[in-house]
Amino acid sequence: MSNLSIFKQAGAVSTASKRELSDLGKSLASVSNSRRIQTNTNGTFKRLVNGEQIGKAIRGEFNAIIVDALPKVSRTFYAGKYDPDAKPTLPDCWSNLGDKPEAAAGNPQANNCVSCPQNVSGSGDNGKGRACRFQRRIAVILEHDDSGDVYQFNVPAKSLFGKGNGNVHPFESYVKFLIANGESPDGVVTNIAYNLDAETMQIQFTPVRGVSEEEYALVKEARNDPATRQMIVLTVTPQANGTAPKEEAKPQPKVTYSDEPDEEEEEIEAPKKRASKSTEEPVVPKADLANVLAVWGNDDDEDED
Repeated sequence: MSNLSIFKQAGAVSTASKRELSDLGKSLASVSNSRRIQTNTNGTFKRLVNGEQIGKAIRGEFNAIIVDALPKVSRTFYAGKYDPDAKPTLPDCWSNLGDKPEAAAGNPQANNCVSCPQNVSGSGDNGKGRACRFQRRIAVILEHDDSGDVYQFNVPAKSLFGKGNGNVHPFESYVKFLIANGESPDGVVTNIAYNLDAETMQIQFTPVRGVSEEEYALVKEARNDPATRQMIVLTVTPQANGTAPKEEAKPQPKVTYSDEPDEEEEEIEAPKKRASKSTEEPVVPKADLANVLAVWGNDDDEDED
C-alpha cells in the first residue's frame, strides 16, 4: 500500500477506500507480494516491492518498528570464494537458528554448528574470521505508514555485533539494551541509520520513542500474518561487502562493530537512578523523520546490495 496516487487521471479516487481488497487481489497478493528495504553502498535505502523499486531512495536513515525476528542469529556457509559477477545461489550450508544445518542444505558441513570446522576462528579467507558467516533478517513497519505493510530488512554482517555507546548500538547489542531498560523491539520506533564515520557499510540502531496504541495494533496484526514469519526465515543469496561513500560526516557516537560476537559478551546494565534531578544529564531526543513515506527518497543512485 502507498499514500501515493496510482492513477493517471488527476483526482481519481481508489475504490480501496470504499471496500477491502477483493478475493482476486488477495489471492494474487499472497503469491506475489514481496517487500524489502535494501541497503546500498552509496548510503541510501530503497524500498523494493516484487523486485521493483518504489519511489526514490532515501539517504542516510529512516524510522521503523521492528515487528519480528528469529530468536537467534542465522548462519551461512559458501564453499567457494565470493564472486560479485556470479549469479546468486543458495549457500552450501545454512542454519536459521545457528544450531544445526537446515534440511534443505545441499552440502552440510557438520551435524551441528557448535562442532562445525567452518565455525572455528581462522577458518575464513586468509585465515581470518570464520568461514561460516552470521546473518540476520528482521521484519519492519515504516513509521507513519498506516497500511501496516511489512518489509524485510537484512542487517549487514558488520552491523550485528559489537558494543554500543549511549543509546546507539549494533543490532544484537541494541536488542539487549532495550530489554535491559524494560523495552521490547516491537514497542519502540527505531531509527535505522548508516554510520557515516565508517569506512565499510555499518548500520546503527537508536530508539526514538515508544509506539502508539494504533501502531502497536499494526504490530500485533503483522506478527499474526504467516507472511511476516517468512520474511525472517533464511532463503539466502550472497550480499556484497561494499564500502560506504566517503562524504562529509556529521559527528556520531563512538560505536564498535564486529561481524562476530565477543567470546564473552558483556551484559548491558539499565541506567541507575540518580540522586537528584539537578545532576541529571539532559536527554537530547532524536528528531523524527516526519512522514517517512512522503519523503522516501532524495536520490537516484543505482542499486547495489
